[in-house]
Amino acid sequence: MTDQRIIPDASVLKGWRKSSYSGGDEGNCLEALDHHPHGLPVRDSKAPQGPAVVFGRSAWSSFVCAVQAAEFGV
Repeated sequence: MTDQRIIPDASVLKGWRKSSYSGGDEGNCLEALDHHPHGLPVRDSKAPQGPAVVFGRSAWSSFVCAVQAAEFGV
């Protein structure tokens, strides 16, 4: 993997977990992989062979805090 921020085929990694905020089995699920050496990989559960984006720990923490504080309008 030359670019540590993208994993082209996320299915090669094992141990994905569905986000606790994902709703049921309706297909709109975010999956994360804990204990990756370069950060937190995140993928779309509808596309397990698709790419995963690897967030640095501090970037992911900042994003989660912003979501919890409703900083993103919907």
